[in-house]
Amino acid sequence: MIIDLALNTGLRVQELCDLKVDDLHIDYGESALTVQHGKGNKKRLVKFGKKTKAHLKNYLSECRTKSEHVFYSSRGDQLTRSAIQKIFKKWAQKAGLSESYSIHSLRHTHATRLYKASGNNLRMVQKQLGHANIQTTTVYSDVADEDVENALDNMEES
Repeated sequence: MIIDLALNTGLRVQELCDLKVDDLHIDYGESALTVQHGKGNKKRLVKFGKKTKAHLKNYLSECRTKSEHVFYSSRGDQLTRSAIQKIFKKWAQKAGLSESYSIHSLRHTHATRLYKASGNNLRMVQKQLGHANIQTTTVYSDVADEDVENALDNMEES
């Protein structure tokens, strides 16, 4: 669930740690969560898709304890940044991913996928990631070589 939520929301590691069950909006057609204390102590609403919502509901129904946090240790304590990073590394290794990948890589992947899926809407990506300055978000608008090749092929066919 940690990997799914990170990949499909672009949350920062600390935002995953701090996420509480009360921050989730998954009833009555909602598919969102509230980041109470993002970078710069800013609050924001982060939306996600139907599959992530279904996975999250299933996770909560199967894994509930008295912890107010969505992700918690075996003692019911809030997971730390290093605990989440270790969980990611364990599963990344099992998946055969390079050791260079980190939990933060999922934020970058989310932003890049959202940018493409939104028809290159940089403002939408900025809002989803909680960037104060759109210049920070422009790193996700770099053009991939494959995109250039496809555009050139499409142009030549016209």
